[in-house]
Amino acid sequence: MSDLLLRPWQMTDAAVLVEIANNSQVYKWLRDAFPSPYTYQDAVNWILHAGKHHPPESFAVVKNGLLTGSVGWVPGTDIYRKSCEIGYFIGEPYWGLGIATEAVYLLTQHISSLHAYNRIQAKIFMTNLSSARVLEKNGFTLEAVHRSAVFKNNQIMDEHVWVKLINQTI
Repeated sequence: MSDLLLRPWQMTDAAVLVEIANNSQVYKWLRDAFPSPYTYQDAVNWILHAGKHHPPESFAVVKNGLLTGSVGWVPGTDIYRKSCEIGYFIGEPYWGLGIATEAVYLLTQHISSLHAYNRIQAKIFMTNLSSARVLEKNGFTLEAVHRSAVFKNNQIMDEHVWVKLINQTI
């Protein structure tokens, strides 16, 4: 049995969240909406925001009792209501330990158990080979390359869309 779990965010997570999120190596792989520098108030705001969703859509990633990252999903709306997009990050001290792979596995199992979605997607920067490997290990396939779709770190780059189909009834 694994010692990794996904749990709802708690206000007591704020200080550690700042420690792992206030890192340029983490920030470079995330959307610009993710604050940098990442302050204690940013952590409090995130935890309050995450607590508004029932059932939870964002989870703390905890390994051996330590907060190591974040994982969650955003439900699609309107004609995309059967799709959702996942996102995640792991603090740099915990890279290379398989935590992201296991966290994405647990999240996709959870999303599948809701029986509300038939498609899970993740959008990553073309240079994020580690994240591509995490998705590949979890049964996602590269569905699309959106050419020159992202401007991040003063660079225009491609966005890769990885997809996993679940709960298919056709």
